[in-house]
Amino acid sequence: MRIGVVTFPGSLDDHDAARAVRVAGGDPVVLWHADADVRGVDAVVLPGGFSYGDYLRAGAIAGMAPVMSAVVDAARGGMPVLGICNGFQVLCEAHLLPGAMLRNEHLRFVCRDQRLRVENAATSWTSAYGQGQEIVVPLKNIDGCYVADERTLDELEAEGRVAFRYVGENPNGSLRDIAGITNARGNVVGLMPHPEHAVDALTGPTTDGLGFFTSVLEGMAHA
Repeated sequence: MRIGVVTFPGSLDDHDAARAVRVAGGDPVVLWHADADVRGVDAVVLPGGFSYGDYLRAGAIAGMAPVMSAVVDAARGGMPVLGICNGFQVLCEAHLLPGAMLRNEHLRFVCRDQRLRVENAATSWTSAYGQGQEIVVPLKNIDGCYVADERTLDELEAEGRVAFRYVGENPNGSLRDIAGITNARGNVVGLMPHPEHAVDALTGPTTDGLGFFTSVLEGMAHA
């Protein structure tokens, strides 16, 4: 299974995401921000970093990159898309997911191992987990405070579209402790923590992040 990993100017974790795909048994495919298509891949990962230096607003310029037109079309057609950290911001800016990301509540960069609760284990990227399972993956961001209006938040809760929630201390002030969300179809997921940094015991605090990538590979194998 071929999973594309997009590199924007300022992406930091594209190689880590590609490695996670490889560890899970997939074939990572490099996608460039200026590409006009997604090269026939089966899924796409938008990695972490500071795309275009966050000069306008985190993820805003990347959301208008040429490759994102193809990603948006593919996602709306059902292709699995995962946005991690800056990639989550890009998904919001591209209107594939609702809400927005603001500067952390305490106005400081946060970097730590973070406990999460899986609130929706039925998405393309979470089926390897159990409902309510707690996992630990690294978190590193400064614009990680998820916000949305009350009506949107209520809809996310009612429709089971909160994919992950922070457990314990909220690291960035995200409303309702939301760490990640999904679209209604369940093929698009965005989260602030970094599962690609927790795919083997040598380099990560756990291997809890591997399930993201095995989930999508298993789902595609049975599609």
